[in-house]
Amino acid sequence: MSIPGTIGRPSRHGPDREPHEKTMTNDVAGTLRPRPQQARTRQVNLIPEAMARSHMAQRIHEAESQRAAGRLARAHRLQRRSRRMQRRAERASQRARRALAQAVMQ
Repeated sequence: MSIPGTIGRPSRHGPDREPHEKTMTNDVAGTLRPRPQQARTRQVNLIPEAMARSHMAQRIHEAESQRAAGRLARAHRLQRRSRRMQRRAERASQRARRALAQAVMQ
């Protein structure tokens, strides 16, 4: 598919017009006004794309939030494990000092 433009900024379809050329319709009073129908049609056709983009942005935000919560939970578990290991090492050090002191005293 070789349609120029992007989803967010589609290029115009149809013949190129000069800025001073406008599609006009005759009003009852004889005044001229531009027809916004082409722009409205394009906007209506892009609504599903905009909704999909919004939905994907929301899903990305939720995924990032879940990843952050997972990292926080893992850091909390590692901190608890670190404290347990530190207390265990302190108890082992205390037992070693006590055993050394008893060996010296005999």
